[in-house]
Amino acid sequence: MKIQSINPYTEEVMKEFDLLTPDEIDGEISRSRRVFSTWRDLSVSERADYIRRLGDHLREEKRRYAEIMTREMGKPIGESVSEIEKCAWLCDYYAESGGKFLEPEEVRTEAKKSYVLFQPLGIVLAVMPWNFPFWQAFRFGIPAVTAGNVVALKHASNVPMCALAIEEAFRKAGFPESVLKTFLISAGDALRLIDEDRVDAVSLTGSNQAGEEVGAHAGRKIKKLVLELGGSDPFIVLDDADIEKAGRTAVSARMINTGQSCIAAKRFIVMEKAGEEFKEVFLGRLKELKIGDPMDETTDIGPVAKREILDSLNEQLRDAKAKGAEIVQMGHSFKKGLFFPPCAVYGPRRDTKILTEEVFGPIAPIITVQDEDEAVRVANDTPYGLGASIWSRDLERAERIAARIEAGCIAINDMVKSDPRLPFGGVKKSGVGRELSHYGLKEFVNIKTVVVRE
Repeated sequence: MKIQSINPYTEEVMKEFDLLTPDEIDGEISRSRRVFSTWRDLSVSERADYIRRLGDHLREEKRRYAEIMTREMGKPIGESVSEIEKCAWLCDYYAESGGKFLEPEEVRTEAKKSYVLFQPLGIVLAVMPWNFPFWQAFRFGIPAVTAGNVVALKHASNVPMCALAIEEAFRKAGFPESVLKTFLISAGDALRLIDEDRVDAVSLTGSNQAGEEVGAHAGRKIKKLVLELGGSDPFIVLDDADIEKAGRTAVSARMINTGQSCIAAKRFIVMEKAGEEFKEVFLGRLKELKIGDPMDETTDIGPVAKREILDSLNEQLRDAKAKGAEIVQMGHSFKKGLFFPPCAVYGPRRDTKILTEEVFGPIAPIITVQDEDEAVRVANDTPYGLGASIWSRDLERAERIAARIEAGCIAINDMVKSDPRLPFGGVKKSGVGRELSHYGLKEFVNIKTVVVRE
């Protein structure tokens, strides 16, 4: 069986890849098991040296890796370069802080000595998505290998070139072979690795459907699991907000990566007193965006990554229009490429698909509310709970509302974004577990208690 790498701007097949056979998969897993036995025994400082070199290598080769990403999934080149730079920053952070996070923790008890060790679990299967193909693999992988685990990377089937480039980066930074290994395999083969106890833990970033399926298999085998799933993040604009700043940031928060982000702002909840001004600023900024060739440094919005995403966006917008919403869409026509012109949707009904489904593209639903209590009710009226943004000049008011929002990450007077220094993850159907900071590092370790008595 083969998979294809298709450029969403030209719609041309760039390359085809053969999937690994069952025998090849088993051979690679055996190699990963062998390298784990030596990688885990290195000191944290020795592992940190490899990670530091990886960050340096990413900076040296950032343009080349960024171009692979842009050609394979359509991300504007400026965002692709920034993604590689963020991966390098992540490496720097864990190279510097990993040793401190993994130090044994002494606990005073009546025993002579009591302490907690943080030891690696083994091979962690990483099932990763296409939308931030480097960052999301690194966001999971760097903490995992810092802790002494090794990674079997099953990347999305439409970004095999990115998957192999990630493996190449580890190799060029001098890592032992198979500390991170890309497995070009089907979803069924990934589940087989879980079912047959060939891997020790699983991390998945992706759709809720994928999370439910992988979670069910991991649960049956009692394997440690972290799920980073979908989002429908509210962007709440209160009546005392800086509307100019909120409106312009709102466009960035929705349109990053052409709207294909789990933590993009996806529902704009605006108090009525601020509604008209916010609309003016938001649409003004939306009209400034340049749509086109993602390899052009001045492009803001590129094509969506896959045709099925384009079809889904068209259906969601058709549903909103049929249910009476006001649609303002930027007028563009394209002779090639999987383009969806950005749009704002005003007054969508509660049962509209753009509110009941995750929207993975540049559609911005805007909802008007009367007061902050209604804003909180609307914000929480979703099965998701990943991130949220709150805008107000009264910081105490904003923090009070933040405590009432059901989400894993709240940004006040800013857009939601991940940061290596802070835990990242959601509640409800947005997932379980955390990535990044010391919390993410400790998701895939054995937290081992040792009690010593005389």
